[in-house]
Amino acid sequence: MRTYRGRLAPSPTGYLHLGHARTFWIAHQRARAAQGKLVFRNEDLDYQRCKPEFVSAMYEDLRWIGLDWDEGPDVAGPFGPYSQSQRRSVYLECWRRLRDGGFIYPCSCSRKDLERALQAPHEDDEIPYPGTCRGKIITARDWKAPAGISWRFKVPDEQKIAFNDLKFGTQHFTAGSDFSDFLVWRRDDIPAYQLAVIADDEAMQITEVVRGADLLKSTARQLLLIRALGYEEPAYFHCPLLRDERNLRLAKRHDALSLRTLRSQGANPAELTRRFAEEIQGDKPTP
Repeated sequence: MRTYRGRLAPSPTGYLHLGHARTFWIAHQRARAAQGKLVFRNEDLDYQRCKPEFVSAMYEDLRWIGLDWDEGPDVAGPFGPYSQSQRRSVYLECWRRLRDGGFIYPCSCSRKDLERALQAPHEDDEIPYPGTCRGKIITARDWKAPAGISWRFKVPDEQKIAFNDLKFGTQHFTAGSDFSDFLVWRRDDIPAYQLAVIADDEAMQITEVVRGADLLKSTARQLLLIRALGYEEPAYFHCPLLRDERNLRLAKRHDALSLRTLRSQGANPAELTRRFAEEIQGDKPTP
């Protein structure tokens, strides 16, 4: 059995809110209970939205609620760099292997959905793709680099993808029905979320991924990439989402519940983490 390695992977596109804090606190608790390592990864690929002040706020706010980590941009470690903006070579090698294996194809369709590709998709907001450019998979090997066009993973239609989630139990999805061919590289020459996250988790030897339940379907997509590349599959623990009074999941626009705002109002971090512990009472970390 591999030594437990978990990760915190925030994106500096805004201030972290209470929902982020609970998920990252759970990740921290599971890593420490397993006597493993916790990696901090700065997912800063979205150069248009990521800002230096959000990067510094991530460190400050997470340490305010009592979190620490063993590896990361600010503490170094054996698997750096720990900021995605500095890991392009890793993503290019992943793209080449998918190209050479016949798993991806260039796509010249409308750009209206490309802005969604960089970010972690939330619930069902990924635009279904009709497969218009699928036939171009035969030309994929003619491309020496991904720039200039978007790239999609050709899902095996009707293939069942099942995995055991350590919080929600067995999950089942069907490729081509529950989700369609998804983006792995943007036309503006930036790797999409699905590719970057599995490449980094493999390179950093992550054994368990703790994140929000809105990414359950993304796990099915990522498992297809992981299997295509022959990577070792991590375990998954998806956390229930915090929602507002209208039953909408919290987002970075909820400034009133941002950690930065709560800090300025004199909130007690020990009280916040006590509430987190009560909410997840009964969940046992799995090494």
